[in-house]
Amino acid sequence: MKAVQFSQYGPPRVVHVADVAEPHAGPGEIRISVRASGFSAGETAIRSGARKGARLPFRTGYDAAGVVDEVGDGVTGIEPGAHVFGMTAADRRGANAEYAVLVHWAAKPAAWSWAEAGGAAGAIETATRVLDQLPGETLLVHGAAGGVGTVAVQLAVARGVTVIGTASPRNHDFLRSLGAEPTTYGPGLVDRVGSVDAVFDCAGGALPDLIEIAGDPARVVTITDATAPQHGVHFSHSAAIPGADPLAVHGLATAIKLAEEGRLKIPVAATFPLSQAAAAHELSEGRHARGKIVYVN
Repeated sequence: MKAVQFSQYGPPRVVHVADVAEPHAGPGEIRISVRASGFSAGETAIRSGARKGARLPFRTGYDAAGVVDEVGDGVTGIEPGAHVFGMTAADRRGANAEYAVLVHWAAKPAAWSWAEAGGAAGAIETATRVLDQLPGETLLVHGAAGGVGTVAVQLAVARGVTVIGTASPRNHDFLRSLGAEPTTYGPGLVDRVGSVDAVFDCAGGALPDLIEIAGDPARVVTITDATAPQHGVHFSHSAAIPGADPLAVHGLATAIKLAEEGRLKIPVAATFPLSQAAAAHELSEGRHARGKIVYVN
């Protein structure tokens, strides 16, 4: 089958499509014929060599949507032909392919296109995991127009939280449509925002300001800024390495309900065929994608 991978560290052009053996569903797993799969922005740091230690070749992709064609031993309540979205094992990945094995999944909401569903699960799990750690009535989402930020805004609003989101001015009306009060990032952020109960950092590069806005580093969680330990801020990740937070897969069930009520959309910034994986990496590194980058098969 065709799958996206890289066999060396480097710029986006090292990413390519390779012919690899098909995976098969093991106990407690399902396999899908992939219709769409999400681009995982964190994989750009692995590909570039900024975060080394991955086993090469590295097959990309963590979330996908498609049609079930294999059901592993012990799996009940689902049959081949079902339409689902979900996640691969964090240490296996490989969702950007023609077939993918999922370890967590849920029924695809009819309200979502395949592209929306393909890019949904990872962002939902991440947003849910962090929001569960940030109680309060007011929340700043730093980097609110990105793949995770857009989902975090909507999930927080659904919880009854007042949300402020940072984004470039061109995305302010978009954030308002999701239920957030927009503001720009950069110098003067503390004065523009004032104080909030908690901060969800999806962008990085501003932890001192974000701590001042929250009033306590314990009320800030980042998913992007590797300097977090220096500031006493929690860096939340689900990678298969020490320090990972427990997965918040319960968020998938919540997402289905909100999607069918029209209260959760998965903004898609762009779609690419697997053969244009390098272009997807280039778009992500430009940091101007509004929503999720998705591969479509």
